[in-house]
Amino acid sequence: MEQKKPMKLLPLGVRDYVRMRERNYYFVDKTKYISILENTSDFIFFTRPRRFGKSLFVSMLKEYYDIHAQDRYEMEFKDTWIFNNPTQERGQYQIMFFNFSRIDADFDKLEQILNEYCCNVIEDFADEYAEYYSEGAISRMKKTDSAIQKLNVLTMEAARKRYKLYMIVDEYDNFTNSILATKGKTEFEEITSGTSFYRALLKVFKDAATRSLLVGVSPVTLDDLSSGPNNYTNITADSDFNMALGFSQDDVEAMIRYYQEQGKITRSVESIIEEIKPWYDNYCFAKAKYGVDPMIFNSDMVLYYISNLIKTGASPDDMLDRNTRTDYAKMKQIIELDQHYGTSISTIKKIVEQGYIYASIEPSFPAEDIIKPEIFPSLLYYCGMLTIGGSAGDMIKLVIPNRNVMVQYYQYVLEHYQSINHLDIGWLRDSIMGAAVRGDWRTLLEELARKYKEGTSVRDESAGEKGVQIFMDACLHFSRLYIVKPEVEMNHGFCDIFLFGDTFKFPDVKHSYIIELKYLKTDATDAEAERQWQEAVEQVKRYGADEDVQKLTAATTLHLIAMQMKGAELLRLEEIS
Repeated sequence: MEQKKPMKLLPLGVRDYVRMRERNYYFVDKTKYISILENTSDFIFFTRPRRFGKSLFVSMLKEYYDIHAQDRYEMEFKDTWIFNNPTQERGQYQIMFFNFSRIDADFDKLEQILNEYCCNVIEDFADEYAEYYSEGAISRMKKTDSAIQKLNVLTMEAARKRYKLYMIVDEYDNFTNSILATKGKTEFEEITSGTSFYRALLKVFKDAATRSLLVGVSPVTLDDLSSGPNNYTNITADSDFNMALGFSQDDVEAMIRYYQEQGKITRSVESIIEEIKPWYDNYCFAKAKYGVDPMIFNSDMVLYYISNLIKTGASPDDMLDRNTRTDYAKMKQIIELDQHYGTSISTIKKIVEQGYIYASIEPSFPAEDIIKPEIFPSLLYYCGMLTIGGSAGDMIKLVIPNRNVMVQYYQYVLEHYQSINHLDIGWLRDSIMGAAVRGDWRTLLEELARKYKEGTSVRDESAGEKGVQIFMDACLHFSRLYIVKPEVEMNHGFCDIFLFGDTFKFPDVKHSYIIELKYLKTDATDAEAERQWQEAVEQVKRYGADEDVQKLTAATTLHLIAMQMKGAELLRLEEIS
């Protein structure tokens, strides 16, 4: 009787390809991109947002090309695409691999820290490939404390002996982005421009390598370091590599089916996809090829969800992995660049108001250009806070990809409002619960209207209906009880706020809401107010009759609420039968 194969482990947090294969982790095969990458250029630059699998991808490349890994090839690549379609370059390189996420972004000691780390990597490289280098070269390399000099000694001998060197730098911009966000443009330029140590180091990487791959989050550092586009082929927005990282829907469905077959998941594939798609999907980094679904799931977030599903039999209470807090901290630093350098019209404000922005995606730009309104959306795209959602003429429509990112935007907005006018978070949590469980919507909405009125600075920055709606959305996103959908299309119109309870995870939620929000200028007449009110009543009734709304709220009582503001004053608030 054939022995049943052990179940594959879920690779949550696994970044090392060798560990992935040797420990029998579930592997989403991306090996076909090895061949495509190899035939693109010898010097590649590639960016993706955090938590998309960059480190695992470069670890895979390291193992595939390493001349010392040839005897492990079958064990580590069997049952993959590349195993049946190997390239001529397989196992032909000495690999020098740097991971700059290990560099502490201490500006005052940065050169020392970076030099010491690189020295350790280079000496480890010399030990790994010692049989290829003369004793004299090894001796000269060990005598110097300069990473650049160590590298020069080894690479000069490698060039003379015609060895193939593959330089891989993972997270090349990790510490530089931190310095840009925390210290500023002047300090950033000091470590990336002119005769800086890092600039000189990357120049040696480029000059010495047969092949070189730089991977990071954005092109900002590369542009300042080396006029990036002239030295590296940037494949970030190349449609051939759109799906190289992250998971396609087919990948996710196959993973779910595998763990169903193992008896670890009992829910249907369709129900799981329906739940996770609005949270983790809809990333797109390149214009799609004809007939190809361009949308990508965030791989780490999918693994977080499936891990919880396997352990508990249910989806996680919080659809956002707690590690997302780190993502939010990074995003907040980037947003504050926009605030700190004072663009005349906040790009962030415009994006939150509209949910999208039209822009060109710049393939590279120096740090000094980040604050320009025409450039800043590109930075948000590279960081995964905006993604390709269409086009108009020669402009790209960049949209907020999913609820994961939307929640982080609103978290920032709520913190911004909090800095202007304190809002009791404990009260907010309790009031949203009161609306969800007991149907006490009036207490919540009246108090939010009062808080909006008190925040004079908030009104100055966010005047009009959109300003009120953004404030409401930010507050209502605070709770996990509701899925908050602003500007949802219903019955040939767009409702302002749709709150429907996540009753699958929170069965105590008994009440859902459609809120139609109307705004009047302070000089509006009573007749204008009445006409607008009747319009709100008709709209909210029409939205409530939408078939999709009825299905989504079937397990709850649906309340149709009309809310009218005049300036900063709450003029009228009623439930419409």
